[in-house]
Amino acid sequence: MRLRNITGSEEKIEKHEFVINEYVEKKGNWGQVFGNEQPIRIEVGMGKGKFISQMAKENPNINFIGIEKYSSVLVRALDKRPEQLENLYYLCIDARELPDVFAEGEIDKIYLNFSDPWPKDRHAKRRLTSRQFLEKYISILKENGKIEFKTDNRNLFEFSLEEVVAANWILEAHTFDLHNDKRLVAGNIMTEYEEKFSSRGNPICKLIMKKPL
Repeated sequence: MRLRNITGSEEKIEKHEFVINEYVEKKGNWGQVFGNEQPIRIEVGMGKGKFISQMAKENPNINFIGIEKYSSVLVRALDKRPEQLENLYYLCIDARELPDVFAEGEIDKIYLNFSDPWPKDRHAKRRLTSRQFLEKYISILKENGKIEFKTDNRNLFEFSLEEVVAANWILEAHTFDLHNDKRLVAGNIMTEYEEKFSSRGNPICKLIMKKPL
């Protein structure tokens, strides 16, 4: 998918009060950004931000950080951000930078929603559920920290299930049809992609994995 450049997006991101641009110095001190010591959860590749905004709205006792590497996408999330939210900040970074941004055990949970499938085999390491990325998540997740992953891409989902095993993560639950799975669909918040794909009849896959002991 080709992203349309939005003029002035980088300037708007730089000046927005809820975008953290000097993020490396916050490592290990993210509680100070929020002004409390509530659990911190992140969404990696948040797109236009519908999911994480709703999560923040429904969970005021949890802090959220939306991560998006494309400025032209992040700026759309900023435009849609509910003004009353005080527990949601944003970062414009690549997921590969996560260990440089967060300290060991600083993150409570990671959400991966409809990540780029990188369908060519030679690009497997770029998939956000690859064992290479799972190793990065280990370093920032707290003990018993979890990842929740959703996609409509069956091949990516099956790849992800294999990577969970290969990386020695604990697979807590998974489904190939989330919206018809009573165990996992309760409280489900849909992303923009999820709404679009499910409206076409595409089954949504979801897994929950826990950090290795």
